[in-house]
Amino acid sequence: MRVTDLITCGGKTAFSFEVLPPLKGNSIDNVYGIIDQLLDFDPQYVNITSHHSEAIYKELANGSVQKVNVRKRPGSVAIASAIQNKYHIPAVPHILCKGFTKEETEYALIDLSFLGVFNLLLLRGDDKSTERMSHPEQYHSHATDLQKQVNDFNRGIALDGSTFKVSESSFSYGMACYPEKHEEAPNRASDLFYAKEKVRQGAEYLVTQMFFDNTKYYTFVEDCRAAGITVPIVPGIKPVVFKNQLTVLPRVFRSDIPEIFAAELRKCKDDSEAKAVGIEWCIQQCQDLIAHGVPSLHFYTLLAAESVYKVAKEVF
Repeated sequence: MRVTDLITCGGKTAFSFEVLPPLKGNSIDNVYGIIDQLLDFDPQYVNITSHHSEAIYKELANGSVQKVNVRKRPGSVAIASAIQNKYHIPAVPHILCKGFTKEETEYALIDLSFLGVFNLLLLRGDDKSTERMSHPEQYHSHATDLQKQVNDFNRGIALDGSTFKVSESSFSYGMACYPEKHEEAPNRASDLFYAKEKVRQGAEYLVTQMFFDNTKYYTFVEDCRAAGITVPIVPGIKPVVFKNQLTVLPRVFRSDIPEIFAAELRKCKDDSEAKAVGIEWCIQQCQDLIAHGVPSLHFYTLLAAESVYKVAKEVF
């Protein structure tokens, strides 16, 4: 089933979450452990993040330094297939345009289609690759460019322009949106323009960057509806688990932390206290979102799986 069907057919706010592939050399058991823990809350789908290679400098035996690209985690294709086959829950791999060539994207789409994974989340991603600077023609610059490649694939048009017989099932996908403005957007109107463009080109739903102030989400949804964006807008939720996230999250993700919440975090003596405060705030935040009839709550579990479990236990 498509994600849009999964989050609208149950008559209540749906539950979903995101997992991180294991580091290279590690087993998938830790990922399975997180899923096993959260199965109690009837997840409608599971997202799998994707991580491109990063340039590192390796010292050679002769004392010289060589720049090499290292991929620290497996791709989302294999993990998505493993999860979907083990749990019979739709898996949603992230497909990025930063750090992956157009050809690598086509290979991923071929493999996912063969494996029966047809739900995707299309993202630009963080740009840490040096190869893109040397060969920009091999990479997409924007998520909307990535969209066009997926749309072409759905129509049976390969990257080289040749045609092929399309699968009986086509890819459906969601994309990201930013209630508090993308860090590179000149203004909120620009953000709304690109959100609308993503939907116009085929995004079936939007999922937000994490936020901690629900009024920012409600205002964003109102603005989207006024702009003619009618697809579901899924709130992305992450409980605070470390004291330093009071400053790290606003800096990295441009997410405001309301003063009433910030004041409680400042009182915390250690991470344990901050984690408890984060859980309580997240519970209140989710209860309010559910009361406002949001279609789904999507949780970012990185370093926060235990907190997500405690929040979900109270709200689902």
